[in-house]
Amino acid sequence: MTNYEQKIIDKLSAKKLISSGKAEELQRKLKDVEGSLELMLLDDPNISSQDVLSAKSEISKLPGGTIADTDKISIDLLKQIPEEAARQYKIIPLGRSGNTLKVGLVDPDDYKVRDAIRFIAMGIDVVPELYVITQDTFKKALGQYRTFRSQIKEALVELDREREEEKKAPKPSKLRVSEALLKEAPVTKVVAVILKHAVEGKASDIHIEATSANTRVRFRVHGKLYTSLFLPSAIHPAVISRIKILSNLRLDEMRIPQDGRFSTEVSGRVIDFRVSTFPTRIGEKAVLRVLDPSISIRTLPDLGLIGRNLDVVNDALKNQYGMILIAGPTGSGKSTTLYASLSSIDKESLNVVSLEDPIEYNMEGVSQSQVRPEIGYTFATGLRHVLRQDPDIIMVGEIRDSETATLAIHAALTGHLVFSTIHTNNSIGVIPRLIDMGIPAFLIPSSLSVAVAQRLLRRLCPHCKVSEPAPPKIATFIEKEIEGMGKETRSRIDVDTRSGYTLWRSEGCGKCSRRGTIGRIGIYEVLLMTKQLKEIVYGEPNDINIQEEAKRQGMITLRQDGIIKALQGVVSIDEVLRASEES
Repeated sequence: MTNYEQKIIDKLSAKKLISSGKAEELQRKLKDVEGSLELMLLDDPNISSQDVLSAKSEISKLPGGTIADTDKISIDLLKQIPEEAARQYKIIPLGRSGNTLKVGLVDPDDYKVRDAIRFIAMGIDVVPELYVITQDTFKKALGQYRTFRSQIKEALVELDREREEEKKAPKPSKLRVSEALLKEAPVTKVVAVILKHAVEGKASDIHIEATSANTRVRFRVHGKLYTSLFLPSAIHPAVISRIKILSNLRLDEMRIPQDGRFSTEVSGRVIDFRVSTFPTRIGEKAVLRVLDPSISIRTLPDLGLIGRNLDVVNDALKNQYGMILIAGPTGSGKSTTLYASLSSIDKESLNVVSLEDPIEYNMEGVSQSQVRPEIGYTFATGLRHVLRQDPDIIMVGEIRDSETATLAIHAALTGHLVFSTIHTNNSIGVIPRLIDMGIPAFLIPSSLSVAVAQRLLRRLCPHCKVSEPAPPKIATFIEKEIEGMGKETRSRIDVDTRSGYTLWRSEGCGKCSRRGTIGRIGIYEVLLMTKQLKEIVYGEPNDINIQEEAKRQGMITLRQDGIIKALQGVVSIDEVLRASEES
């Protein structure tokens, strides 16, 4: 029994949590057999883990650290302390803020542990901040180390073993070796683990790419890429080939990009993956878009449409004909807004048909069709057939060319409500873009109802966000943008600005995996086809004239919508400025 264990027994005895007889029994057990005092204490129904943590905290003069069941330690954070060091010294990373690393330790009385922490911190250039933890918390953290890398490691060890056996056997042709390798359990398991953790980590994309030293696997979560693990370079071709087989792509074609898709069951749900391969100097790169059809469709207010923007879109959705176009770059959430718009429509009394690439959500009451350009079934050809299906509402995943644009305009002019997306930076650019596609200007006013532009911003974690006064330069910037808003919009800004502007930032906590953000929210600008805008399109439909009309009708710009959300504490001002530069 160590001196530290005796201190814990004495502290619990002083608090009358254990009797003198129980204290003697524990002392005897610890002298006679090797074991953990904390685990022995937790066998007593009258002593909780929190009681043990409080006692350890008082003895060591260190704050107590815990991990709740929902408070997972992120993979990036676990990498701060190698698993071998964590096991040997019974230490775990609890969080990181700037150059401060929060470290939990089971035995704060052991000077070797503190020396090890200092050495590790020096190697990654951080300042350690110590917390005392229970043995139970430590075991829970070790389990998280194993959930990802250990599974990969086991598969790689098994793969190495089978490769050694393969070397002893007669060698078939190069292509047949590759095919045989892909049927082996280890490579299959490596890919399965990657898919599983991408889905469980709510990643939208998986990037598998060769580097000069190894194969890097990254997940995109809430719009940002995070490195999840590194694999040996030797198995890169096998991993890519396994993905090709799942996607029904050509194994022997590595010179040109290929696109495919597959579905598989992950954690009890059928998940769709859209695959794109791309040849690079040191090997093929694969990017997989993760599509979960079971995810419920959110409402327009949930997505971030508020105030005038929401009112204008809702009014357009009540029309029996016309076109609603959603603009923005790839990954800005356009498709999600389309789905949310369709979900608000009465589909029982209307015939709703969609053309999509791919189908991202399953919608009851909508006839959803997957276009397949490789067999000639494009948006344009699909739209021709849809018009023969007696539709009331048509959703076209994207207007990519003049033929699709012409057919969509024709559908809107002939009494259909059409939804689609288009690639422009803002709503002002939608009309010039249609004209560039060959649409006669005189057709646009009668067909286009609303042009919506959007971006996605990371939503601040509500658990760790803190307020702070806006710096003078930022306050001046905000003041100028608010002055440029319409009177009605200014009256709707539900924030108190009498004592200056208050902004928000997040420190990062366990709830958000130390990232400081949870999920994303959209910022929008909505341009309405008014009588004045029609006259501009008939006359000189340039950006300057359209911009003047947008201001007259009270349109809120992407930047202004972002500022409103920043003042409400939904996003950071840094996110708003970044998105503004892109628009």
